[in-house]
Amino acid sequence: MKKFRAAVIGRTGRGNYGHSLDVVWLAVPDVELVAVADDDPAGLAAAVKRLKVDRGFADYRKLLDEVKPDVVSIAPRWLDCHAEMALACLERGIHVYMEKPFCRTLAEADAIVAACERTHTKLATAHQTRYSPRVDVAKRLIADGKIGKVLEYRGRGKEDRRGGGEDLWVLGTHIMDLIRNFGGHPQWCFARITQDGHPVGKSDVAEGAEGIGPLAGDDVRAVYGMPDGSTAHFASQRNAGRKRSRFALQIFGTDGVIEIAPGHMKPTVKLLADPAWSPLDAAAPWVEVTTAGINQPEPIAEGGLPAGNVLAISDLLAAIRENRDPRGNAYEARGNTEMIVAALASHVAGGPVSLPLADRGNPMAAL
Repeated sequence: MKKFRAAVIGRTGRGNYGHSLDVVWLAVPDVELVAVADDDPAGLAAAVKRLKVDRGFADYRKLLDEVKPDVVSIAPRWLDCHAEMALACLERGIHVYMEKPFCRTLAEADAIVAACERTHTKLATAHQTRYSPRVDVAKRLIADGKIGKVLEYRGRGKEDRRGGGEDLWVLGTHIMDLIRNFGGHPQWCFARITQDGHPVGKSDVAEGAEGIGPLAGDDVRAVYGMPDGSTAHFASQRNAGRKRSRFALQIFGTDGVIEIAPGHMKPTVKLLADPAWSPLDAAAPWVEVTTAGINQPEPIAEGGLPAGNVLAISDLLAAIRENRDPRGNAYEARGNTEMIVAALASHVAGGPVSLPLADRGNPMAAL
């Protein structure tokens, strides 16, 4: 099989190299890491040394044109560069592994999806938990009726200083990806966003951190209507988090609950086989779900962020070879973004909104 030539685009001081989307290539078989781009001179010099490559570029477009890699990591966390960098790669026929969140608007997401379709390129986002074998086991348990009929999904962000609007974008993207992985794409959304107790208005909107764009709110509460009639919930309140985080997705069914706390290759997955959803019943305590099943020893020793990135990239490279979509592809990434934007759109509209959204911009800009 072909040995892929990979490159990395970073941006020191403005998103850096994300969650190890640079060094992951050193752990992927059948890949030669050939170049890195960073417009910060000190950051570029450090990356060349760290990644053990001979070629470094201040302009990522020059890297793409001169090196012509097969696949590129778009590593910065900041959103303002994602669409521009992705389109530069895709239009040149170069495949992409991209840091989350995907991009700032649905218009940008639409452009990226269209470029993938037009150039027959593949794009995957770094929602590492989607690739975990533990999540696959949880999906099988639900399909086998272990928690009965699914009634609702409940997710929260990390609720630290970013709680509210920023949390919705930066951590909420993981929860949205899990909701859609299990339940499909919502049909409607009804949300309310507040700042210091009052509904967000024009005077509350400011430029968000990490290139998010127009943003507001320290408290977000959103409800989504799922295709099977169940509902999904996402909420985040600034500084409401504690040392033991609630950052997780809980799936409630007629016969029990499954909880998934994002954790890259080995997320914490637990099952409560109790229709009352109460762990007080000693006959039905919470039990751990591993790759091997319910209450079984975990057969996979390696875990954490590096292993999660390797899983995602391995699937991306297989998708290129097999001419299929990666598991966390551009369509999935656009769907996650639409769930985030729908919460903003519903607040601005003052009522429920139907998905797909007609307005593909940032609803906060409309305020």
